[in-house]
Amino acid sequence: MAQTYAQIQRQIDALQRQAETLRAREVDGVVERIKEAIAHYGLTADQLGFGTARPGTIKSRKTTKASQDGSGAAAAYSDGSGNTWGGRGPRPRWLRDALDAGKALEDFASSRSPKKSAPSKSKPADGKRKAAKQYSDQSGNHWSGFGPKPGWLKDALAAGETLDKFAIETSNS
Repeated sequence: MAQTYAQIQRQIDALQRQAETLRAREVDGVVERIKEAIAHYGLTADQLGFGTARPGTIKSRKTTKASQDGSGAAAAYSDGSGNTWGGRGPRPRWLRDALDAGKALEDFASSRSPKKSAPSKSKPADGKRKAAKQYSDQSGNHWSGFGPKPGWLKDALAAGETLDKFAIETSNS
């Protein structure tokens, strides 16, 4: 005997309720196992990516518009209304319209916007760069300004000193 459309719809509804009940039971089991693992290993929200971790300590998914559209670029320009542009490719219409209306590109720059680099200087004849400033303390420790800061300087800066206190002006010739 052939079933009617209404009978099939009732079967679908019954199966849907049954599936939801089974899913809820499975989710409860998964949550319980996760809670046990968290307790066993002493995991924190930061370690799981749910806390307020310092930048660079935990890699988490970015939920910016740029990463959602697959471009992977962070928004460099934003109008504050949800419109963003990563700074690459053609400018979007909202930005072109705003620029035509007299706004400046800098008005839309976010903290991630690309920085304009200073004009490059030619290399010295000997091929070695020279720092505009060098740093020294009264104990005779020196730092050229290139490479990582040495321990004596890190310690002084951590103690509240400023880099300018140790600066020694040198000529760049």
